[in-house]
Amino acid sequence: MTFSVKHILAGVVALLALVMAILPPPLLMPDQACILGIVLVTLVLWGTSLVPGYLASLIFFAVLLVFGLAPPDLVFAGFQSTAVWLIVSGFVIGAAISISGLGAMLARGLAPLLTGSYPRLIAGLMAVSILLSFLMPSSVGRAVVMVPVGMALADQMGFGPGSKGRIGIASALAIGTNMPGFTILPSNIPNMVLSGAAETIHGAHFGYMDYLLLHFPVLGVLKAVAVVALVLWMFPDTPGPALPARESAKGDKPVSPAARIRVAVILLATLALWMTDSLHGVNSAWIGLVAAVLLLLPGIGIVTPPAFKASVDFGMLLFVAGALALGALVNASGLGAMLGQALIAVLPLEPGADATNFASLSLMSAVTGLFTTVPGVPAVLTPMAGDLAEQTGFSLNTVLMTQVIGFSTVIFPYQVGPLVVAMQMSGEKLGHLLRITLPLALITFLVLLPLDFLWWKLLGAL
Repeated sequence: MTFSVKHILAGVVALLALVMAILPPPLLMPDQACILGIVLVTLVLWGTSLVPGYLASLIFFAVLLVFGLAPPDLVFAGFQSTAVWLIVSGFVIGAAISISGLGAMLARGLAPLLTGSYPRLIAGLMAVSILLSFLMPSSVGRAVVMVPVGMALADQMGFGPGSKGRIGIASALAIGTNMPGFTILPSNIPNMVLSGAAETIHGAHFGYMDYLLLHFPVLGVLKAVAVVALVLWMFPDTPGPALPARESAKGDKPVSPAARIRVAVILLATLALWMTDSLHGVNSAWIGLVAAVLLLLPGIGIVTPPAFKASVDFGMLLFVAGALALGALVNASGLGAMLGQALIAVLPLEPGADATNFASLSLMSAVTGLFTTVPGVPAVLTPMAGDLAEQTGFSLNTVLMTQVIGFSTVIFPYQVGPLVVAMQMSGEKLGHLLRITLPLALITFLVLLPLDFLWWKLLGAL
């Protein structure tokens, strides 16, 4: 067996975890040291893909439970999250879009506008995804709608599975349906966690337009332009002859026009309810769950048992549940707060040094997201916002808003479940996304962060 850098890194971290378990570092309780060790090992396994993501999650669950490091309700907290059920319903809805041919129909409608060239297609899909971010509050929901359409367009342009063009389309859609949404207040879960925590803890309120004006021009528009450029650079390709239509799952029958209409009505109603969740108050996950039930019902839906088994990736669900549980565990164990305090002690924060403070707070948020996953960042950092405001001389709202810069800077795909879902739906490997997220993070901190600082100065936010 040949040992790679990944094996060596995993071995070193595993040895470090064992040493911490036997000899807990100062300031850490024995249980905290053990939890930190297994968290680090899990993050390395996810980040390197040394083992499948679901296996890393199962190892994480098993170690915590066998050694009594956390109660079962906390270990399996991810399965109680609405995100998991939104993902399940998303798989069913995505299967229905493909089986019914609606994805291909939408692709044919968009094709004259987008398929003039490969760069035009990537830029067009990014623009449509951003537009959808203003209409739909769920990034998983946006991926459910856009990925089947994107894959149908890939077929039309002759990009087969594993081709650079198809990977580029999948990457653009995964990021496009997620990252721009961080700049639109109700569009992603971390935004709403931040808004809720800020109001509960500090009595701070964010206006929709204020939030949009502060973040969208740089972190939304300019970052989207950077993503398009990176996709075209990393995955260049030339269109070819259209691919033949794909076969349905075994056991599926041809879809009748009446059945296609039923599916279209269900999907349009689901989309309308997703878009108006602020009016009726029903969670997006439960709307999706009802849609999935209807699409699975004999006589109404078209997703047969074989198609359901083929479309729902339970390994991916284990991966996402593990990521959500890891964030919850880091917070509950006190490691999240300790991480925040350690960063405060290390980073140069002082009144008057606006540029340094701005960069430090943004970096603090990004680093925290590596350990807590992105949805956990606001839960860890928001309680510290008052102290950070005193240390930097920034207003409380300014400190809170710097979190957005950090948690919208995704370094590894495991940090954001919807990225994993979108790539899984596309049929392309998650690892390909690293070729975009790593340089994008570098561009964000070297180019977009200084531009954002100047933009905030211009708006009077600093």
